[in-house]
Amino acid sequence: MDFFTILSLVASSLILYTSWVLIKTKTSKNLPPGPPKLPIIGNLHQVKSTTLTPYRVLRNLANKYGPIMHLQLGQVSTVVISTPRLAKEVLNATVSSIADRPVTTTSQIFYYRAQDIGWTLYGPYWIQMRKICVSELLSAKRVQSFGNLQADELKSTCKLLESSLGTTVNFRQIMTQTVNNVICRATLGDIYKDRTDLVELLTEVMNGLGDIDVVSYFPSFQFLYNISGKKAKWLKTHKQLDIILEEILNEHRKRTSINQDHEDLLEVLLRIKETGDLDVPITNENVKAVVLDLLIAGMGTPTSVIEWAMSELMKNPETMKRAQAEVRAVLKGNTITETDIRSMHYLKLVIKETLRLHSPPLLVPRVTKKHFNIDGYDIPANTNLLVNVWACETDPDSWENPESFIPERFENSPINYLGSDFQFIPFGAGKRICAGMTFGLNMVEHVVATFLYHFDWKLPNGLKPDEVDMTEVYGASVLPKYPLQIVPVSVSLAN
Repeated sequence: MDFFTILSLVASSLILYTSWVLIKTKTSKNLPPGPPKLPIIGNLHQVKSTTLTPYRVLRNLANKYGPIMHLQLGQVSTVVISTPRLAKEVLNATVSSIADRPVTTTSQIFYYRAQDIGWTLYGPYWIQMRKICVSELLSAKRVQSFGNLQADELKSTCKLLESSLGTTVNFRQIMTQTVNNVICRATLGDIYKDRTDLVELLTEVMNGLGDIDVVSYFPSFQFLYNISGKKAKWLKTHKQLDIILEEILNEHRKRTSINQDHEDLLEVLLRIKETGDLDVPITNENVKAVVLDLLIAGMGTPTSVIEWAMSELMKNPETMKRAQAEVRAVLKGNTITETDIRSMHYLKLVIKETLRLHSPPLLVPRVTKKHFNIDGYDIPANTNLLVNVWACETDPDSWENPESFIPERFENSPINYLGSDFQFIPFGAGKRICAGMTFGLNMVEHVVATFLYHFDWKLPNGLKPDEVDMTEVYGASVLPKYPLQIVPVSVSLAN
């Protein structure tokens, strides 16, 4: 147990009476069922586990207490949704009263008082920025415009792997660098070439956003952040990051001639800021907050999905063989095009199945503005709503052998990830569905296809496929606990 946890527990025990008064106990007579609650901590002791990830713990509790379940997590009243039917009712709700995000210390610090798209409150600003994101920043046309820079980075990665043929490589390290380079270039252009400091700071931000500790459950205890030094560290990180972003903004402003067909995402935002007919004018802080959204989301989920896809393929050699055969049959040159990807039907099944099992398992919580009803239960105002996506996507009533990796289950299946099939919602659904879905999928498909085409892969040290360690670690994203170690092997291809 780390020093901060011990300190927090001691502080909590010293002010039990104050804590009890501060907890906003819900008086509704018809809350959803849930496990018995202890004074002060509520259900915290039941959701913490040293052996299971949070979403597995929540699924196990839901199996006992029901698909809609109330938990009191310290001072935070939380309702957990664990089935596709109820996820549909929550995420498809048309009322704006359940489209808000909870206010967190990290989102306030890192995203300029939550002025990004992911954490800002639902309202005119969010509606406007969401529309800009979908129609301008991450449209299919815009994503395709980044094809050349993506191919350029993948070419460099292949050269690096060619120099490591026959030796064990840390796949996560190599793949993460590739994805980070593509995201940075697409978002910020080639003006800021020294990306090392930027990526390190963004990693610190991701870790901060994923940091769930005692204060997360006791918002009234903000003083503990000052004692632990966490808030000071986050503010320092934000200040360093802001200096870099301001420098990049200034360099972009100096540019006089820009081809709109080849704009980076920051150029798009600055153009809209200066010339757009906006209902809600945007500031430089708004621009920087949205840029951070694009960078962090782009670096986080794609890297996780790519590593899980390769891990599953290494664990399932017949699936690997079929996917490689298709990629090599389709591809006519050394560069993978959008047309090629559209013809790689089995690869798409592999990616779908990877998303089903390994996409972000818990949606970012929503918070209720006012009292409403779900499935006959009362949900009071200021309650966090948490959808356990992993539980929905491994729901035994929706899937056969739900925790097995079987890409073929999607053959001839109408189920898709666009938000209408709630047994498969890796990008969420409803008003807050992920706006970067097209960009993220494009990245994953091109990276995996490139690695399958150019190399054969072996496990090191005589490791057998069924010995690939699929243990999960939950943090800013869900990754294999141990980075995938594999051996690239030369392959002779007839083009």
